[in-house]
Amino acid sequence: MDYLPLFFDLRERDVLLIGGGDVALRKARLLVRAGARITLVSHRVLPELESLLELNRGLVIIGEYHPELLDGKVLVLAATDDDQLNERVHYDAVAQNVPVNVVDSPALCTFVFPAIVDRSPIVIGISSGGQSPVLARLLRAKLETWIPTGYSRLGQLVGRFRDKVKARFGSVNERRVFWESVLQGQVAERVFAGQDSAAEALLEQQIEQGNAQHQVGEVYLVGAGPGDPELLTFKALRLMQQADVVLYDRLVSPDVLDLCRRDADLVFVGKQRDNHAVPQEGINQLLIDHARAGKRVVRLKGGDPFIFGRGGEELERLKQEGIPFQVVPGITAASACSTYAGIPLTHRDYAQSVKFVTGQLKNRTSELDFAELVHPNQTIVFYMGLHTLDKLCDGLVRHGKSVDTPVAIVSRGTAQDQRVLTGTLNTIVSQQAAAQLPAPSLVIVGEVVALQPQLSWFGAAEAENRI
Repeated sequence: MDYLPLFFDLRERDVLLIGGGDVALRKARLLVRAGARITLVSHRVLPELESLLELNRGLVIIGEYHPELLDGKVLVLAATDDDQLNERVHYDAVAQNVPVNVVDSPALCTFVFPAIVDRSPIVIGISSGGQSPVLARLLRAKLETWIPTGYSRLGQLVGRFRDKVKARFGSVNERRVFWESVLQGQVAERVFAGQDSAAEALLEQQIEQGNAQHQVGEVYLVGAGPGDPELLTFKALRLMQQADVVLYDRLVSPDVLDLCRRDADLVFVGKQRDNHAVPQEGINQLLIDHARAGKRVVRLKGGDPFIFGRGGEELERLKQEGIPFQVVPGITAASACSTYAGIPLTHRDYAQSVKFVTGQLKNRTSELDFAELVHPNQTIVFYMGLHTLDKLCDGLVRHGKSVDTPVAIVSRGTAQDQRVLTGTLNTIVSQQAAAQLPAPSLVIVGEVVALQPQLSWFGAAEAENRI
């Protein structure tokens, strides 16, 4: 190792900072977060930096640096653009055995600042030893996406119960096994779900019982988005990678499914029109049975589970059975597919509202309130409307919508084989009969569709027929 990674306790300790510009301000913010008392010396000091130190009991000295300022300091930082001054600070600090950092000069540093992932009390430092700070920052960005902010509260919870667990379990190995179960189980998930009181109560119960095992698992209702795996949320990815069982729909893309935990049981429960692999009640029962077996179950749904996804129906059954659950929203198809097709759903010049409508109802009949849908200056997005396209167009026209109203069909939106067909209420049915765009598809009706030729950007970014 070029550097031994260490964590300094700077609370109420004195640190010397030389420099008064933007770089010094960035370092001062870090030092303040660590609780240090800062003495700053510089000829000129940014007002924001001066205010920061005044609010945090720092001392600002307007003037020259001199070696006596090192007395009693535990760290010194030089953040100036004066090379000679930076060298003086380095040699003075080394002579007095005070750790020194000269910004952007690794040869003059006895310690370096890492890129930091802060989930205090959990803190991760990433360093390239000054060789590639940009690479360290990129790695930090990756870790930020993988580590929920809830780890901060989880770390604090564990800290409050360390002594109680130590008293309950006599050996180090017993404590290790207990904490591993806790930190990978429902206590942690309660914290991540913002249910801190429930997490603390559950931890108390598990300590009293002498183990962290639980009788009932948990269900995570996760929105998988429209297909592009890069549109998954961080939380969705985390839960997918820790699931024991994944029940997934037909609309979940293979690329998204590949991101699930490798050894999870994958169960297909998809539905097509008039062809259900598993009836809805069977899906509900599978969720209940797997959770009762103590498993972590991801119910993976295309798009968003609460927009035409039957998520509410499934959660009602889980609630009745006392099964704990979480819901992770996904990017719904209307938003994602319109965006990837270059069609803004609202626009100040064309549409001030948007409606999401299902093209089919529970009993397979269409009983839409067309009179309400034909209001001007609004966009209509039909989910599952491809097989009733002629009825939808006819209903809108009969209730007053102009036959020249622009319409788009977006097929397999966000996928590499996405296709966009544009026309009008008067032409789109015949165009689709010729083009035969496959499901899953969305139908978008409104003046905003006219913007598609200008704003299309994804893939080939060309509609098959222009308005």
